[in-house]
Amino acid sequence: MIPIKYNVRNLRVRWMTTLMTVLGTALVVWASVLAFGLTDGLNHALDVTGDKLDLIVMRKGSQDEGSSGIEQQVARQVVTLPGIARDAHGQPMCSVEFVTILTQPRRANGGTVNLIVRGMEQAGRALRPGFKLVEGRDIKPGVNEAITSKQMAARFENLDLGDKIDINKVDFTVVGYFEAEGSAAESEVWTDLRDLTNARRTPGAVSVVNLRVADEASKQAIIERLQTDQQFGLKAIGEQAYYDEQKTASIAIRIVGYFIAGFLTVGAMFGAANTMYAAVAGRAREIGTLRAIGFRRRSILFSFLLESVLLCLLGGVLGCLATMPLNGLSTGTANWATFSEITFSFRFGPAVLLQGLTLALVMGLIGGLFPALRAIRLNTATALRAQ
Repeated sequence: MIPIKYNVRNLRVRWMTTLMTVLGTALVVWASVLAFGLTDGLNHALDVTGDKLDLIVMRKGSQDEGSSGIEQQVARQVVTLPGIARDAHGQPMCSVEFVTILTQPRRANGGTVNLIVRGMEQAGRALRPGFKLVEGRDIKPGVNEAITSKQMAARFENLDLGDKIDINKVDFTVVGYFEAEGSAAESEVWTDLRDLTNARRTPGAVSVVNLRVADEASKQAIIERLQTDQQFGLKAIGEQAYYDEQKTASIAIRIVGYFIAGFLTVGAMFGAANTMYAAVAGRAREIGTLRAIGFRRRSILFSFLLESVLLCLLGGVLGCLATMPLNGLSTGTANWATFSEITFSFRFGPAVLLQGLTLALVMGLIGGLFPALRAIRLNTATALRAQ
């Protein structure tokens, strides 16, 4: 085998072409990992939202919370169903909620977008993952107050602490910020159920009932009861399944990301191939010498492939490192399932970074293959006479 230091020396001697190839590969990997991290962040926001023991109860025929409508009397009957989990105080973990859409302007003249405003009961907070107030305080029912997340406040106007949100010509004051483990709940504005329905001039309106069951058997029993009992006219869907259906945006981002990655990768492979072709042409005498002193063709093939892979992996590592400052950066996209905005954060975890490095490895292998084949096909005598 040809020592690796031979390849390292050649990369160092040809530092200009090495640098250009590394930077080109780094740019491709950076753009690709950015798209992968975007998709992973959106998937995470939807995945952590759903609990396997949580159910969302809606009107039959409804596709999402915003299009659902339940009679309040029926909603209160749902709360009394057997099998619903109880909290430490013995109260059912069940929240009757009303969901409406509010058009809100983005900061920096970014246009307007639909946001979800949720009127909920106190029990609803325990149904969201890791809910905690991080600034300000919780709302007081009856005085038109609201809470939201810091990510929402950073992206949209009128969501700073103390600001007022106009809901149907009724002002709601933002009094606190909350976190919910990066889930889709952080894309919403919350207020008291009665305050919101009164502002909407629909005091008895209910969109959904969110609840947590005691165990899997209770979950199936409630789903079947609501499905078959005509007096309810409702359906219950597992929270995880509900949010899985909303991943159309992440699928679109992933398709675009893979298309961009594929397009750029082809260009980067041509760049790596050109670099290695130039290396073969300029080192014909070296190749002839290696053959003359007894190195086999497969050793030379492996050596040139290794050199190409080293070039691209260096670029891959650099591209992955360049994404680190963006890790956790908040962004958002349209949730086409609910026609509203969903906020989430870039996530560059091990799986995403591994995708980037794998992409760099593929570039190195394919980009270096044909130049390496050319190197081993050189006639030894002709190569030794090369200038």
